[in-house]
Amino acid sequence: MNQTRAFLILAWLMVATLLWMEWGKEKSAPPAAPPTVVAPANSVPSAAGLATPPGVPGAPAAPSAAPPVPGATPGASAVPANDAPVVVSTDVFRVILHGGEISEADLLRYPVGTEPNSPPMRLLANDSTLYFVAQSGWVSQSGGAPTHASGFRYAGDSRELKLADGAKDIAVPFVWTGANGVTITRTYTFRRGDYVIKVRDDVANAGAAPWQGYIYRQLSRVPRELARKGPFSPEQYSFQGAAWYSPTDKYEKRKFDKFSADGNLNKQVTGGWIAMLQHHFFAAWIPGEKDAGQFSLEQLNAGGAPQYLIRDLGPGVNLAPGQNASTEARLWVGPKLVKAIEAQKVQGLDRAVDFSSYSIFATLANGLFWLLDKLHGLFGNWGWAIIGLVVLLKLALYPLSAAQYKSQAKMRKFQPRVAQLKERYGDDKQKFQMALMELYKKEKINPVGGCLPVLPSIIIFMTLYWMLAESVELRHAPWTLWIHDLTSRDPFFVLPLCNIAIMWATQKLTPMTGMDPTQQKMMQFMPLVFGVILAFLPAGLVLYQVANGGLGLLQQWITTKRYAEENAAGGGGKDKDK
Repeated sequence: MNQTRAFLILAWLMVATLLWMEWGKEKSAPPAAPPTVVAPANSVPSAAGLATPPGVPGAPAAPSAAPPVPGATPGASAVPANDAPVVVSTDVFRVILHGGEISEADLLRYPVGTEPNSPPMRLLANDSTLYFVAQSGWVSQSGGAPTHASGFRYAGDSRELKLADGAKDIAVPFVWTGANGVTITRTYTFRRGDYVIKVRDDVANAGAAPWQGYIYRQLSRVPRELARKGPFSPEQYSFQGAAWYSPTDKYEKRKFDKFSADGNLNKQVTGGWIAMLQHHFFAAWIPGEKDAGQFSLEQLNAGGAPQYLIRDLGPGVNLAPGQNASTEARLWVGPKLVKAIEAQKVQGLDRAVDFSSYSIFATLANGLFWLLDKLHGLFGNWGWAIIGLVVLLKLALYPLSAAQYKSQAKMRKFQPRVAQLKERYGDDKQKFQMALMELYKKEKINPVGGCLPVLPSIIIFMTLYWMLAESVELRHAPWTLWIHDLTSRDPFFVLPLCNIAIMWATQKLTPMTGMDPTQQKMMQFMPLVFGVILAFLPAGLVLYQVANGGLGLLQQWITTKRYAEENAAGGGGKDKDK
């Protein structure tokens, strides 16, 4: 196989991969958010059969049946009217609390769009189309317990709280007191610059009888409509669904449309975490690393409107009269910031940044992002960081690309002799190929040497696509002039047109040795095919392709010119075909 035919196969393979991704996302796209959602009965399921969680001293056996929890209607408060919500504002959040439920969370540093005065991204919301809430409560058969829907009462004064200038954190207390003398004090703690909310429950049994209970933490939502649609839109490939991590089975996930089809989840876990993921953002409950619980999934339906839920039930407490206990978890509500997630030091939480469903791309994307982040620290601009990444990759692959362009330049020299072979053997392709291979062998030409850099380039291109599609750090990041968002397509198609010109010029320098007329016509269409595809891809990815192609074209031109000069000085090109 000569190098041009191999390149043609690899190039069309790349096009086919992109088209396959576009076709595949239509089949795997999450169900659209319904126009209205009728509230399902958000009851905590029976905990029957749940063994005593290990690692929790004195944990009781699970109650045979959990008490029902009143339904919570999306768009309506889950607490009685006389217990108004509490609004908390920090430098990164505006959050609405309803006792056991965080029903709304605006991310103040992440506007919805790039236009001025664009409203902040609303990740958690208690309305019909954007319904996504974080809930936590207790289940018990020992005299009642507060649920996420009722029981907790605000224990502070003002219901409009704001993180004061210079303050590091702000605490928001809620209290439930049962008729049995048990008191649960819940404290939400918000820290400056932090997307983690600490949720601590302190349980005190001042009654005359023992009290047993389990805490549950859950995330409930409907699938969100995609903000960006169209061919090759990165948001359409980003995973949307539930994810969880256990020390034994590691990272697992399930799309919304697979909730029922893939069977029930009843996993005994110590530590780990549960989450709901979407493009660029996610929410996750992170219990203590020694806390035991049970992870489960549930699809709720009311009036045909699907609602999806992931839950962690546990740990349990068993309090004799006069005893106290506490349990604490972290709730992440925010963007998929790699450094901030790593700072949590939670095993497997970095997988929430779901660069790809394919492990090889996910691993490579993590490495590329690390390098790109370092370059961003140097240049202060993600666009220039991408160009810097291209330069470094070109240097790393220089031995391969040098061999490629030298091989092409050498083959270019022998094009007249190849033409003579074609004329000599006519339509006998077998004899022509044998003669061509003999020529390559005699002149020490590696016919596939020019293809070696192509495969790494395709792998890097696809990896970079996943990285740009998922990296919230690049969301709405500008480059220069007309490029105001590297994760959106080029609004004026300047970069795709530049790529067409670069590919066309590259073709002019690349010998068409051994190709029949049909293959040559296919090659001639390649710049246009890639130009059309790149017109719909993120501008950052097209910028990479233009920079990579431009540097490759320059290197190829220099190599071809140098080889021609050396050949002329040495009197080459006078060999005759025998």
